[in-house]
Amino acid sequence: MAVVEKERHFDVLIVGAGLSGVGAAWHLSSTHPRKTYAILEARSAIGGTWDLVRYPGLRSDSDMYTLGYSFRPWKEAKAIADGPAIRSYVADTAKDAGIDRHIRFGRRVVSADWSSEHALWTVTTSLPEGGAETYTCGFLMMCSGYYRYDAGHTPDFPGSSDFRGRIIHPQFWPENLDYAGKNVVVIGSGATAVTIVPEMARTAAHVTMLQRSPTYVVSRPSSDPIANALRKLLPTRLAYSLARWKNVLMGMYMFRASRKQPEKVKSMLINLVRKELGEGYDVETHFTPRYNPWAQRLCLVPDGDLFASIREGRASVVTSEIESFTPEGVRLKTGQTLPADIIVTATGLELLFLGGMQVSLDGRPVDMTKTLTYKGMMYEGVPNLASVFGYTNASWTLKADLTCEHVCRLLRRMDQTGLRQVTPRNREAGMGEEPWLDFSSGYVQRSLERFPKQGEKRPWKLHQNYILDIMTLRHGALEDPALEFSNPEPSALRLAG
Repeated sequence: MAVVEKERHFDVLIVGAGLSGVGAAWHLSSTHPRKTYAILEARSAIGGTWDLVRYPGLRSDSDMYTLGYSFRPWKEAKAIADGPAIRSYVADTAKDAGIDRHIRFGRRVVSADWSSEHALWTVTTSLPEGGAETYTCGFLMMCSGYYRYDAGHTPDFPGSSDFRGRIIHPQFWPENLDYAGKNVVVIGSGATAVTIVPEMARTAAHVTMLQRSPTYVVSRPSSDPIANALRKLLPTRLAYSLARWKNVLMGMYMFRASRKQPEKVKSMLINLVRKELGEGYDVETHFTPRYNPWAQRLCLVPDGDLFASIREGRASVVTSEIESFTPEGVRLKTGQTLPADIIVTATGLELLFLGGMQVSLDGRPVDMTKTLTYKGMMYEGVPNLASVFGYTNASWTLKADLTCEHVCRLLRRMDQTGLRQVTPRNREAGMGEEPWLDFSSGYVQRSLERFPKQGEKRPWKLHQNYILDIMTLRHGALEDPALEFSNPEPSALRLAG
């Protein structure tokens, strides 16, 4: 057990000062105002993903009535918000609640060791200038997202060293990049690609979205007329709540219909694209995926901006495989060459579990890939640690809010009983295992072996169902054979200083 200074010991440590971390701090400080806490943030600013990523047109792929916090109404007219607006929303939340005073920037968490004797985590961080800093806490809450900030996924394209222009990954967009009047090839077909293409097409000579296979793309108004009307008629919080539930239920209906009647939903989505692009456009080749709806996330294009750029000839879609880069652009296996001054590799993310943190219990390393996830937030055999991971079929924050609420309930129960430790225990022999995420997206499939598993039944199985999670995480009983409260004996922590 490391000796730490008083100013580095807290009841709760939160890792990450993005959307999830700020939300966790709000819930904690609201329900447990006497508990001490700090947020450890590896970067130098609030906002997480919304501060890191700066590519053109960055925006949410969910409406802000569900991506926004349950406790802080979204008041802007646009429901599909851009990156700067979301970053401001998170920063303003932190400032207004005094959360920003609890953030310690430039602290990257590298390891955490649990002491059963002291019922404390010892958390080690690395500092930007070198060296390390150690913290202790009774409960550790991981809000560091799910992908690597220091690396994106870029395939090894043959001939990339021969290309005379610039190759850019969206995760590391250069400041003040001048693409006016230039030919741009964006490799990819996901949310990042369909965002970048119409934005760059406003000033570029031409933008080509080069995809190996299509994705479902859905147009949606950037403003929600019903939500905006409700805000004029009703108190702000009530209007926000109604708009939130309207969009939650619509999303759940769409997801359920996609699973129950995939061919019907697929036909509907493809017909909507055909209406946008006209009967003469080859929708079958460029906008008809090989998989069923919601086997991967749908790509949202606000106000049909991608389709507009294609209709107007400022952008185009090519569906083919790459043979190699050339000095002048990209040569396809069909023999066609796409001219390019700039190539954008919107080829995906590298997932990273718990921000890459190494976990150990009483000095013994834990292989987290061998654990089952409990209610999508805690881990088999690992005490007093929870992580926030949002929905794959809905807005991230819907699940983040519920996870934070549930952690606060666990903390209250431990305070009431005088028990310092809560640990998920799998007591069912032969529990079947399933992948962490039931999603066919490439970035998920590439990384599943680095993540824990889920079980075949509750509470070890993820259901991706907001209403069910409300019942279990917000209102469900904490008494659970799979959840062990223990470790009542007090033990003094040696504090230096």
